[in-house]
Amino acid sequence: MKVMNLVQAINNAIDLKLTDDKNIVVYGEDVGVEGGVFRVTAGLQKKHGEQRVFDSPLAESAIVGTAVGMGVSGLRPVVEMQFSGFVYPAMNQIVTHVARMHNRSRGKYKVPMVIRMPYGGNIKALELHSESMEALFGHTPGIKVVIPSTPYDAKGLLISAIEDDDPVIFMEPKKIYRAIKQEVPEEMFKIEIGKARVLNEGTDLTAVTYGAMVRETQRAMVMAKQQNISVELIDLRTIYPIDKDTIINSVKKTGRLLIVNEGPTSFGVGAEVMAIANEEAFLHLEAPPTRLGGFDTVPPLPQGEHFYFHSPERIFYEIQKIVKF
Repeated sequence: MKVMNLVQAINNAIDLKLTDDKNIVVYGEDVGVEGGVFRVTAGLQKKHGEQRVFDSPLAESAIVGTAVGMGVSGLRPVVEMQFSGFVYPAMNQIVTHVARMHNRSRGKYKVPMVIRMPYGGNIKALELHSESMEALFGHTPGIKVVIPSTPYDAKGLLISAIEDDDPVIFMEPKKIYRAIKQEVPEEMFKIEIGKARVLNEGTDLTAVTYGAMVRETQRAMVMAKQQNISVELIDLRTIYPIDKDTIINSVKKTGRLLIVNEGPTSFGVGAEVMAIANEEAFLHLEAPPTRLGGFDTVPPLPQGEHFYFHSPERIFYEIQKIVKF
């Protein structure tokens, strides 16, 4: 196996699928020659040619709209939004066509496409560069939403997403693009979409999170362990479809629940996980389920972002509060 970071694992997954399936095309703003802003697709155009990996105009709606046409025509486009905050001009295409085409055609047309996007903040970026709006996509019937937290998961989940006959939003936590290195098999492998992973067994509290917040929660767990608090950690990996069974079984075991996510708290992923716990494990709860989401405001500019994004200390504070309830 080879040691890879998140960028290398995603690049490797796309490279393998481009080699494996001639119907796959990869494009987006600066994706071809430069390899993208974060160099995730670096070297792919040189290896696979300008017909397979190419630059698009600076027009997100056109990127997604053309991918819909390619998808219904038999291709499998993998397109990139340069930042998740740039996706808003393409929301018309995503909601009106990507998510609905299979239903609209009564199953005649499929849209096997992947929309990749770096998401999240805390990297001292500019406005519209730190968005964490995965709940918008999770609330849109007809699309799947995947968010990996490790290089291994990123490769396995992306291969599954590319092979999926349904459209997939693949959100890449840019804060950890190069922050984690891990042994990843160089050959093709898949991870099931819709299946969470229990990263740590525990007895006192269930912590549910995903993306870059997995690392911050793990750091908070070190503090919790020093206070003899046993935390069971679940990495969702997929926002939709969400793995209800893993969440329910864990909450029934621990009796307590904390959801940690970066996006705005109101109407977010945390609320959905809380609803699952309340509906399916209410009689097992020993404390109110708690959301630790982002503030309901636009992510601040670099000077103020340390007030906005979660620290391990903030997560540990919530863990203590729940356990002491």
